[in-house]
Amino acid sequence: MSANGRPVLDVVVWGATGFTGQLVSEYLVEHYPDGTLRLGLGGRSRDKLEAVRAKLAIAHPGAAELPLLVGDSFDAASLDAIASRTRVVCTTVGPYAKYGAELVAACVRHGTSYCDLTGEVQFIRRMVDAHHDAAKKSGARIVHCCGYDSIPSDLGTLVLQDAMRERHGSACSRVKLLAGESKGGMSGGTVASILNLLEEARRDRSVRRILADPYALNPEGERQGPDGPDPMRVRRDDDLGMWVGPFLMAAINSRVVRRSNALLGYPYGKDFHYSEEMSFGRGAKGLLRATAFAGGLAGLMAAANLHWTRSLLERKLPKPGEGPDREQRESGYFVTRLLGKGTDADGGPAALRVRVEGQSDPGYGETSKMLGESAACLALDELETAGGILTPASAMGRRLVGRLRDAGMLFNVE
Repeated sequence: MSANGRPVLDVVVWGATGFTGQLVSEYLVEHYPDGTLRLGLGGRSRDKLEAVRAKLAIAHPGAAELPLLVGDSFDAASLDAIASRTRVVCTTVGPYAKYGAELVAACVRHGTSYCDLTGEVQFIRRMVDAHHDAAKKSGARIVHCCGYDSIPSDLGTLVLQDAMRERHGSACSRVKLLAGESKGGMSGGTVASILNLLEEARRDRSVRRILADPYALNPEGERQGPDGPDPMRVRRDDDLGMWVGPFLMAAINSRVVRRSNALLGYPYGKDFHYSEEMSFGRGAKGLLRATAFAGGLAGLMAAANLHWTRSLLERKLPKPGEGPDREQRESGYFVTRLLGKGTDADGGPAALRVRVEGQSDPGYGETSKMLGESAACLALDELETAGGILTPASAMGRRLVGRLRDAGMLFNVE
């Protein structure tokens, strides 16, 4: 803390020595130079932190002076020391269900805002149940899912609903997201989180209940609505004229969008329907791709639940800390389409579309951008949001949309 009791840093990247942590640190150093954002690097090993700082300083000499903060995910005292020194902790250390709980608790205690990349419904639910009321009191904005899970879904829906109200005078009663063309690899951290989630679900029936509940992340007493299980079948979507099938990330994204609607006071309506699927193209080729993907996904989930096949997957799939090089990241992209339906001012049918696009690998390039801009938004922008366990739309909303547009992401109303 400074002499006047205020934090001396704006953002600490926790896990700065990991693959994604290094990308987020590099993004913030590059896009917020010359003290526009007071950045610190945090992790378990001072030697590794010094190596990351030296690497950053090659292209950005000012990075040589970045403060280093050493701590441990299970040492509350070290995390208290870090949370008390900064306005925001931006963490890439997952699986969050294993390594994230003490850090959230420290941020809540100190009124420090927080953002992460988790896609783990069971972890978020634990944080909601344990800390939402305390975070409201301390002013800590705890914002989960600030990467590819779940910003395109959450902010895309916000942009679509804003445009629908502006053009037709009312919100969409139905929104469906179709994850479309993309190029990029699954991160090792995502793989580890999925495997840990499945292992928890195998051992604990209460986790299975949370994962199956479409409203699991809504506030207590508001965990009901018109939506059922996530779509799992292959079908032809008449609006796009494409074949669609199950989308792995629907299990987290849809819950985040529904929580946003609840936390914002139901601007989308209490009867709001939301769903997510993946699009695979038209004709026989699209059907073949959708069928093959759905079968492969079912096989992967089955294999992850068996001990001997799970061990094989752990050896074959990317490990935490692994990822593509710069050229591969920059050659990636993603396209996400959101289709909304409602009524116009005369009571007739109305429809609108939003297209969200990223210009690099969704799991690395775009995710480091999304998380970095989320941290900057929490640290630098005058947000009217109160504290709590929040979502990107309910915490930062249109401010974050503007930052991401300025950073090259597209949120286009069609």
